[in-house]
Amino acid sequence: MQRPNRIEPATGKLGVLLVGMGAVATTTMAGVFLARRGLAPPIGSLTQLGTIRLGRRDERRMPRIQDFVALASLDDVVFGAWDIFPDDGYEAAKRAAVLEGHHLDAVRDELAAVKPMKGVFYQEYVPRLRGVHVKDDARTKLDAVERVREDIRRFKRESGAERVVAIWCGSTETFTAANGVHGSIEAFERGLAADDAAISATQIYAWAFLHERIPFANGAPNLGVDFAAAELLAKETQTPIAGKDFKTGQTLMKTVIAPGLKARMIGLRGWYSTNILGNRDGEVLDEPASFKTKEQSKLGVLDAILEPEQHPILYGDYHHKVRIDYYPPRGDAKEGWDNIDIAGWLGYPMQMKLNFLCRDSILAAPIVLDLALFLDWAQRCGYRGIQEWLGFYFKSPMAAPGLQPDHDLFVQLIKLKNTLRWTVGEDLITHLGHEYYD
Repeated sequence: MQRPNRIEPATGKLGVLLVGMGAVATTTMAGVFLARRGLAPPIGSLTQLGTIRLGRRDERRMPRIQDFVALASLDDVVFGAWDIFPDDGYEAAKRAAVLEGHHLDAVRDELAAVKPMKGVFYQEYVPRLRGVHVKDDARTKLDAVERVREDIRRFKRESGAERVVAIWCGSTETFTAANGVHGSIEAFERGLAADDAAISATQIYAWAFLHERIPFANGAPNLGVDFAAAELLAKETQTPIAGKDFKTGQTLMKTVIAPGLKARMIGLRGWYSTNILGNRDGEVLDEPASFKTKEQSKLGVLDAILEPEQHPILYGDYHHKVRIDYYPPRGDAKEGWDNIDIAGWLGYPMQMKLNFLCRDSILAAPIVLDLALFLDWAQRCGYRGIQEWLGFYFKSPMAAPGLQPDHDLFVQLIKLKNTLRWTVGEDLITHLGHEYYD
């Protein structure tokens, strides 16, 4: 990544295309509509409420991030979406039942104006759902890519968007690993034409976005752009990519607590996590093959932070268990319990108990907004390929092949802010502080 000589200005409308118009997408859209009218605060959004320190502490330069790097304004954001159900944004938001009626009614017309395009859908990848608003006339997966590209061009014409970014807000697909078809651009194109079973809907959307030079972030644990062919195409088309799996509830807490344990060299003997949720995500994850995809994303966090091979006495033999149970009465108000068995001085046992009653889509919506604005900025900077500095937002951050990504939330935030500083030529902040005493 080279520092840009010039950053293109954020002129005109920014189109934000959301794949999947369920709870997360509609909560995001409604939140943007409410925030730009001053009807509700965009809490949780770094781009809207965050500040960034520049220079020495005693200089007291703390501009807002959105002003410091000239992000697109909420007033310029226009939304489009795909979904396998035909409900417009207002109907979908009502069905999701995340936001209260007074919020939805205040932006009803804007939500209702977002009508989903037909989605790409393969039943074998989401066994618990039955798509009824789908591109069933696409003869091959290559045809499906072309239909998505046609949708993108039509959206740009009709919305007047000068720039477009895309975020996956859809369901978790059944687990699949990269294989030979994912190894090169040519192999993937052949696989699309041959309807290769290893190519999922996520990959089809991602391939279309990359060919259209649209920055893309994958908010689910699905195999989307984290394979060689997609990374090569992203570089070739000068397109930023990021992912995967939004870091919202329980995993967010792990990336806060685990660094604290490691910082104090407190041992870990076991971490048991269980969740109950009742939204569509919970229904999809009730399928074992889909849960495996999510489980892989959740389980990798602790090892990456604690580095058991470097600290075998502390973390060489801990037990990590993750459960997710579908419980319809809970709706989008997810509840997570964590039992953490730790070891202190001389090996004496202690415990931590965490009960997090959170709202899944309320935590995810500001992530969607931040990713949309940061990816647009990255493209205006001329950045391409994997944007590791956006790992702050993901359970399974992408990094260069062979490189272990950082999972420590605080390291990720430093990386994000230092990327912003470095891009515009400000000094990096090391927090050493010697300059105040020398």
